[in-house]
Amino acid sequence: MVQIIQRNFDTQVVERLRQAGISMALARLLAGRGITQPAQMEATLARLLPPELLTNNTDMANLLADAILAGKRILVVGDYDADGATATAVAVKGLRSMQGKVDFLVPNRFEYGYGLTPEIVMLAAQRKPDIILTVDNGIASVDGVETANRLGIPVLVTDHHLPGDETPLAACIVNPNQRGCTFPSKHLAGVGVIFYVLLALRAEMRSRGAFDNNPEPNLTELLDLVALGTVADLVKLDDNNRILVEQGLRRIRAGKCCAGILALFQVAARDHLKAGAQDMGFSIGPRLNAAGRLDDMSLGIACLLEENPAAALRMAQHLHDLNQERRSIESGMQDTAMLVLDDVDTEGRFSLSMFNPDWHQGVIGILASRIKEKYHRPVIAFARANDGQIKGSGRSIPGLHLRDALDLLSKRYPGLLLKFGGHAMAAGLGLMEADFERFNLAFEEVVSSLLTPADLEAVIEVDGALATDELALDMAQTIERQVWGQGFPAPLFFDEFSVVSQRIVGERHLKLSLEKSGSQFDAIFFRQEEFLPDTIQAVYQLQVNEYRGVKSLQLCLQHWQQVK
Repeated sequence: MVQIIQRNFDTQVVERLRQAGISMALARLLAGRGITQPAQMEATLARLLPPELLTNNTDMANLLADAILAGKRILVVGDYDADGATATAVAVKGLRSMQGKVDFLVPNRFEYGYGLTPEIVMLAAQRKPDIILTVDNGIASVDGVETANRLGIPVLVTDHHLPGDETPLAACIVNPNQRGCTFPSKHLAGVGVIFYVLLALRAEMRSRGAFDNNPEPNLTELLDLVALGTVADLVKLDDNNRILVEQGLRRIRAGKCCAGILALFQVAARDHLKAGAQDMGFSIGPRLNAAGRLDDMSLGIACLLEENPAAALRMAQHLHDLNQERRSIESGMQDTAMLVLDDVDTEGRFSLSMFNPDWHQGVIGILASRIKEKYHRPVIAFARANDGQIKGSGRSIPGLHLRDALDLLSKRYPGLLLKFGGHAMAAGLGLMEADFERFNLAFEEVVSSLLTPADLEAVIEVDGALATDELALDMAQTIERQVWGQGFPAPLFFDEFSVVSQRIVGERHLKLSLEKSGSQFDAIFFRQEEFLPDTIQAVYQLQVNEYRGVKSLQLCLQHWQQVK
């Protein structure tokens, strides 16, 4: 069952926004998403939270400035997803712009797994770095940092993930989610954290006279990468993150972005001049992620670092091809999973755990997400790893903090989990293949103790119905100009329509003509292969559809139900 809930808003806030020049329709949408003051919509860099507010950031800047001025070699160790790739590129570009001697290393997920493990430290040591700088990882790397310390290599950790029970003994840690950090925004992505470190580092280098005879680096040139990583990692778009994303999108629209991002827009057949957050989340991010899922994220990072447009385009095409392969693999895995679930009483379960020895390690996270969307249950999908182990990737629903649930499971069943980590909504873990059924039962026990049956009912928050005159192209364009994303969702509307006509297009999508109050509207319903009844209640988005240079309004249906 799906429950439709209308998002509430404060009428006084709406009036305040309206008096500031914001249209009534947009004011309602913004007020329903926690905007209370017009200033919150001013996406100026001057409104960014100051870098000195980020705990340990000044200390980190001092250590990096010391290293750069002493000519020490800094090795950036990143992660193999889009956030990790953009964070690595930002670190390398930013440090080099301040004359740092820097190189990077990103773990191959199939050989080394996630984070600064002891094995990665040993691999890094072969490059003889003076300092290891982690981006988008490290807060849980207790053993890896200990190994580096034993080798005499100081570790500087920049991360945004939640800490475990034990904190690594790094030389310095910058993480808005570490214990004791009072930074007002807890939602920086890994790329946002390293960008803030670079802001503090530039200030420190300036105070030391490093730019007296050299041009001061313009760190806003990195905001295209910050925007991509922030959107792709699905962190909450709070006020601070929306500024970072909007500023990055402005650079992309102006063509003032790196050659790699321009090339990714080209192979994705998206117009960078009209770049929006959705492009980053659904077109550019997946192509970048494909490198880490199927091959090696070094390719993605190299694309983002490449300054030659032709070379960047070749790399982007390779990433595009990998993404096509990923989609094919994912489709096969999804078909297999759904066949299995046809024989499972999903309604009688609070969680779903699945393992198939033929599944691809790099795609199980996407598979878990697809199953979670269909069944609205926390899902963990496992693939075979090495040495009798299996690797799991999980996705959760509102109401269940997945990392905390795994932490509770590890305490109830010591030794069952070999490792785990992650966020509220996504997590990774490892265990022995022989323990899968035991895990399946244990995870169901833990989840059922934390959720109620009501939590298993999917909820769609909508912004109500639109008046017929609001169902217009200019309204869609107004919405399109805003930054929407995780925690600041794109508007969804709920209305009753008559279905005038419908047909299948592209083999699995429904193209419709809908009617309301005597007016007809074009609509599309992706991944809907069955025809709808003559009258429906629909949840939909407004979209700008452009065909041969002509723009028109299109409704994009997300859910339908019988008229009550």
